[in-house]
Amino acid sequence: MSYTLLQSIDSPHDVRQLSRAQLKALAGELRGFLLDTVSRTGGHLSSNLGTVELTVALHHVFDTPYDRLVWDVGHQSYPHKILTGRREAMATLKQLGGISGFPRRAESEYDTFGTGHSSTSISAALGMAHAARLKGENRRAVAIIGDGALTGGMAFEALNHGGYAGGAGLPDMLVILNDNDMSISPPVGALNRYLARLMSGKFYAAAREGAKSVLRNTPLYEFAKRFEEHTKGMVVPGTIFEEFGFNYVGPIDGHDLDSLVPTLENLRQAKGPQFLHVVTKKGYGYKLAEADPINYHGPGKFDPAVGLQKPATAPKTTFTQVFGQWLCDMAEADERLVGITPAMREGSGMVEFERRFPRRYHDVGIAEQHAVTFGAGLACEGLKPVVAIYSTFLQRGYDQLIHDVAIQNLPVMFALDRAGIVGADGATHIGAYDIAYVRCVPNLALLTPADENECRQALTTAYRHDGPAAVRYPRGAGVGVAATASLDEALPWGKGEIRREGRRVAILAFGTLLYPALAAAEALDATVANMRFVKPLDTELVLDLARRHEALVTLEEGCVAGGAGSAVLEALSAAGVTVPVLQLGLPDEVIEHGDPARLLALCGLDAAGIEQAIRKRFGPALALVKPAAA
Repeated sequence: MSYTLLQSIDSPHDVRQLSRAQLKALAGELRGFLLDTVSRTGGHLSSNLGTVELTVALHHVFDTPYDRLVWDVGHQSYPHKILTGRREAMATLKQLGGISGFPRRAESEYDTFGTGHSSTSISAALGMAHAARLKGENRRAVAIIGDGALTGGMAFEALNHGGYAGGAGLPDMLVILNDNDMSISPPVGALNRYLARLMSGKFYAAAREGAKSVLRNTPLYEFAKRFEEHTKGMVVPGTIFEEFGFNYVGPIDGHDLDSLVPTLENLRQAKGPQFLHVVTKKGYGYKLAEADPINYHGPGKFDPAVGLQKPATAPKTTFTQVFGQWLCDMAEADERLVGITPAMREGSGMVEFERRFPRRYHDVGIAEQHAVTFGAGLACEGLKPVVAIYSTFLQRGYDQLIHDVAIQNLPVMFALDRAGIVGADGATHIGAYDIAYVRCVPNLALLTPADENECRQALTTAYRHDGPAAVRYPRGAGVGVAATASLDEALPWGKGEIRREGRRVAILAFGTLLYPALAAAEALDATVANMRFVKPLDTELVLDLARRHEALVTLEEGCVAGGAGSAVLEALSAAGVTVPVLQLGLPDEVIEHGDPARLLALCGLDAAGIEQAIRKRFGPALALVKPAAA
C-alpha cells in the first residue's frame, strides 16, 4: 500500500491544512500503515484501528499541542503517535529503547498526560482546563475515554466535579466517549448525525441560553429545563451526562469525517463542559479484527494477509493458565468459590470459568476498588471470593485491601498476575511493588511460588487459609514444571525449603528467581532456599541459614525497598543476629518496556547477574569457589 499522503505529515499542523477529501484519504493510509507496523512489532491493534478517523478529526480541528488531548489508557493512541512525528519510530514500538505503547510526556509534547491505567483522562483534562482558566489561556482540554474505561469510578468522580461550577467556575473542556462496543447506543444514522450537528451548533446553544435567561425567575424555568432534558433523553442516551452538568451531543458515527469534523468544530467554540458520544467499531477496516476484536486487541507479530495463526508447536503453559485451570477445579470441588475480575477476563485466565460457572463469575468492570470490597461482602456471608487482579491494578484498590478486607480479617484470596517485570507494557504495568505493599498489612499473607506446579499448590494453600491471602506470579510461562498437584497438596503454612546445600553463602529466593539462583549457586557452591512465603516468613529457616553461613543473599523480582529482603533483615534484627546480607531485586527506578529476559538481565537478576553481584560483594572476603584441596 502506498503512504504518499501520510509520509507528507510530519506534525498535526500538516493535518490542519488538508481538505475534507484529503482527510478521508489520510485516514485510509493511516489505517493501512497502522496495521502494517503493528503486525511487525506486536501491540494493541483492534482498539487503535477503531480510532483512526477520530484522531484525524481531532488533530485537524484542535490546535494541538496548544489544545490538550488526553487519551485514556492509551490503547487508542497509536494513530495519534503516527500523526505527531513518530511515524518512523513505530518500528520500535514497545521495544527496549523504542517508543512506548502508551502516551508518555517525556516522549512527545503532544502526549500531554502519561497513562497506562484507565479512567484517568477526565480528571487530568479537567485539571488542565481549570489551569487554563487560572492562567488566562484560551486553550481547550479534550479527554478521549472508552466505554470500558467509563466503568471506572474515577471517571464519574471527575464528571461529578467537571459539571460543578463552584467559586472556580465551569471549565471549557470536552469529554469524548469512544463507544467501541455498542454498549450504550444502537447503530447510528442520518438522524443522529443531524441531531449532533444541531445540538453542538451556536444556534441551539444561543436559543437554549436565551430561553434560560427569560424563564429563569419564572415558574416555567424548572419545567422547561426538565422538558429539554427528557426530550433529549428520548432520542439520545445522554440524560445522565446532562445531570452531571455536561452538554451532551451524539451519538455520532466515529468513522464518518463528514460528521466528526463539523461537530468538533462547533464544540471547540462552545463554552463550559461538553460531552460528545461517538460510536466506533474495534478493528474497523480490517475484517479479521472486526470479527475477533478480543484476540486482535494485543496480538504479537503476525501476517496481516493471513491473520493470527496457532503456533506450530504448543507453547509452554503460562502461570495465567495454571490459575485458570485451578480456579475451575476448585470451583468444581467447592461451591462456595466465587470468581471476580475487574474487566480482565481473558488476561486473568477466567474465560473457561465464566463458561462453566456463570452464576459464580463476576466481571465488575474497570473498578478495582469495588472488586475488592465486593469480595469482602461475599466473604462476610460465608462465600470464598477469589479476586483475580494484576499486581499493578491492585494498587488502585489498596485502601479497600486494608480497610475492608485485612482489618476485618476476611478470607478473600487475591491471585496477583503480572507480578514483577511485564515486558512490553512497561512502567505503568510492572508488578514491582506488591511484595512491599502487601507484607506491611496486618492479617494479610503473601505467597511466592517458584514454578507452575508450586503455583497450583500455593493457590490451594491461600484459598484454604482462614484469612486474607495473596499469591503472586509472573506473566508468561515458567520453567515448564507440569502443574499436576491435586487439590489436597497444600504447602506447609509459612515454610520454605532447602533446594541446594552449599557453603559460605545462602541465597534466599522468593518466587520464580529460584531457578536462576540455582544456576548461579552451582558456580558459587552456594546454598539455595526456596522461601515460598514472604508473609508469614519462615523465620526459623532464615535463622538456621544465618547460623550456618557467613553471608545471606535475598532475591526477589520486586522492589528492594520494603520487599522480601527487608523482611529477612527485620527477622535477623529481631533475633539479634548479625550477618552480612545482600539484597537483590528491582532497582529503585522506573523499569521501561522491553523483552522481559533482557530487562531481568539489565537488572542483574539473571543467573550471570546474580553470580556477579555475589562475587562483587562477598567474593574477595570469603574466597569463594576455592579448589577443594585449598
